[in-house]
Amino acid sequence: MSEQTAKKRAVSRSEMTKWQWTWKEMKKNKVAYLMVFPYMLVFSLFTMLPVIVSIVISFTDFNMLEFPNFVGLDNYIRLFLDDDIFMTYSVKNTFIFAAIVGPASYLMSFMVAWFINELGPKVRAIVTLIFYAPSISGQAYLVWKTLFSGDAHGWVNGKLLEFGLISEEIQFFEDADYIMPLCIIVAIWTSLGTSFLSFIAGLQGIDASLYEACAVDGVKNRWQELWYVTLPTMKPQLMFGAIMSITSSFGFGGVVTALCGFPSTDYAAYTITHHLDDYGGARYEMGYASAIAVILFIIMIGANMFVKKILSKVGK
Repeated sequence: MSEQTAKKRAVSRSEMTKWQWTWKEMKKNKVAYLMVFPYMLVFSLFTMLPVIVSIVISFTDFNMLEFPNFVGLDNYIRLFLDDDIFMTYSVKNTFIFAAIVGPASYLMSFMVAWFINELGPKVRAIVTLIFYAPSISGQAYLVWKTLFSGDAHGWVNGKLLEFGLISEEIQFFEDADYIMPLCIIVAIWTSLGTSFLSFIAGLQGIDASLYEACAVDGVKNRWQELWYVTLPTMKPQLMFGAIMSITSSFGFGGVVTALCGFPSTDYAAYTITHHLDDYGGARYEMGYASAIAVILFIIMIGANMFVKKILSKVGK
């Protein structure tokens, strides 16, 4: 673009309002907008709209049978000042899960992907399937439920009884001392999901010439390559993986329910998602449930922003 043409475009834009310029650009790129329209329609209807509706309903008393009754901040006041289960168990257990499972699954996904990337194409495909299989199997938790079954047929109980280490079976998923550690282990084991595949794709997309250039510049080992080349090049995949890991760690509730029942013994693994299911799916207090969902949404957004700030410093 010549300097004269750029000046003319700048002048013409200054003469138009923001909306006029936006409309002109949309007409100019109408084919691109037409192609993205189906996705934006589905995203708006099934993601943005439910979030907005949930925020609105959180300020009401709504039982799904009668018209919502506006109550202002009553649901939030009740949630933080009167709901002992939420503050004592749900929030604490959710943050324990997120603080351990999120970073652990994120680092494990990357390290496993980094290891697999060094293998040959055929071996890489097989090993990828092996590591990815637990996350795509909806019944993967049954392996752990069988291993830690509360009777003598459970593998762990059977071996402990065989070696004389215990005199009676341990009810692993009914004992508050074992519930949280076991659920965390299962969560990490099943966490090699979409973020794991995105890391493999990112590693495969790095230009080999970058490593040659960094070797000329003085990079001497693989760890320096990782910090100065691999991680900065993979920032989009790292961000995507972080978001997926955070989302799954905060929303990890279904497997806990399958392993420990609902609610778990002494609320040992009772999370915000369980509290949401209780009031939304069992009691049908949709206004209160929406307030819980909004709080969880805000927590997840804050965590994502925090991770984004950390990842922005990678490779600097």
